Amino acid sequence: MTLSRKTLFWTLTAVLSIRLLSLSSYPLMDTTEARYGEMARLMFETGNWITPQFDYGVPFWGKPPLFTWMSAAGVTLFGINEFALRFPHWLAGVFVILILFSFAKRLGISGVVAAIVVASSGMFLIAAGAVMTDMALTLGITIAMWGFYLCWESYDQDVPTLRWAFVGFSGLGVGLLAKGPIVILLVGLAIFPWLVINYGLGTGIVTFWRRIPIIRGLVLMTAIALPWYVLAEQATPGFLDYFFVGEHFKRFVVSGWEGDLYGTAHTETRGTIWLFWVYAAAPWSIILPLVIFTRIGDVKKIISNNKKLFSFLACWMASPLVFFSFAGNILPAYVLPAIPPLGLIFSLILANRIWQTLWFLVAASIAPLLLIVTSIYIHVHLGEKRSDKALLAHTNPSLPIYYIGKRPFSGQFYSHGQAKEIDMKATLPELRSAQFIVTQESLPKITDSPFFDCKLVFKAHSGRSLYECQTKL
Repeated sequence: MTLSRKTLFWTLTAVLSIRLLSLSSYPLMDTTEARYGEMARLMFETGNWITPQFDYGVPFWGKPPLFTWMSAAGVTLFGINEFALRFPHWLAGVFVILILFSFAKRLGISGVVAAIVVASSGMFLIAAGAVMTDMALTLGITIAMWGFYLCWESYDQDVPTLRWAFVGFSGLGVGLLAKGPIVILLVGLAIFPWLVINYGLGTGIVTFWRRIPIIRGLVLMTAIALPWYVLAEQATPGFLDYFFVGEHFKRFVVSGWEGDLYGTAHTETRGTIWLFWVYAAAPWSIILPLVIFTRIGDVKKIISNNKKLFSFLACWMASPLVFFSFAGNILPAYVLPAIPPLGLIFSLILANRIWQTLWFLVAASIAPLLLIVTSIYIHVHLGEKRSDKALLAHTNPSLPIYYIGKRPFSGQFYSHGQAKEIDMKATLPELRSAQFIVTQESLPKITDSPFFDCKLVFKAHSGRSLYECQTKL
């Protein structure tokens, strides 16, 4: 069976549409999405667009605000709901796809093949609609690499076009607002080895200086990102020290870093990022070596004829994997910036007679079908275990809501900030009536209380229960 270009475009549309339709099908779950979703809700509610907030009046210094701006803008347009929070991140994923189309067209390879590979990779499909920082960072890196390569190529074609270099530096500016200076490290770790491979160390650096308007580009990058950093430090002094020293040094080199103000460090064995890559970029990370092995002769010829392009894409793909090989505090989402070049590599090395066959369509269907199954499972079963949305849907809006014990981020989000953690000794005697959310362990604190008569309203699969209590006094 041979696939037409029209079929490929419909396949890409189906993959992106499945992700779009899934955005509102499951709740924000603890901790990452619920935490970042609540920060966007707080930004919208308080009107403070400078400093993201961890809680009312508590600044969040862990990340720049672009991801929060995106979700808060969605809330402004669509109201406070899951779709509103996730849609801007889906849109950022679509922008990455559109950039790949443009990039591939200028490279003379198939944009739709590259787009399908990227869109149907496991981690990209998840992140394109998840309230996280990583898709915004990936967008910035993709813009940067797109701009720098096309600027470089314009010199090789004797038609120097500096505007592409400024596109690249604008991507760095986006990355600085998405996740900070790590964008410069990741882009530099891709471009520098590529220069050495193709031009040698000295010649590569000199040629880069001549072709890329570094000073003017850095001015543009700084103009995009610096104003926010200045305003953020003025609004909450101490931000710059925590962000640059803590988040960008200790987080990655200090295993189990305890200075994290907002969560728990993820301690992994050094080099685990490569394992994360295999399943985060699946199924294509598994298919790629199989294709190369079965067509080794053709692939060698293609690489030999396109050495400069292939090495650029390979260095781009390897950059985050090499960088995070030395980090212990990592997550699977950190491989996301390495997925766009994977799509371009597939488009480069696969001849038409290979990618226009049924196996390509089957491979592209794996992740979307798993997403459908997973979304149904979360909606029916897992969502209530990992989120307090269902629990808070049973609350009485006229009564105060208190968590006995730690309040999860989903509890904060779905109560619109109304649910509070309670000081049992100080607060209980003052209440006439209230709603309490308790775990089985903390249940005796209200059922055995001399102050209240309580009745069970709802028991969630999370192990937490909602009680409505009236004073005995």
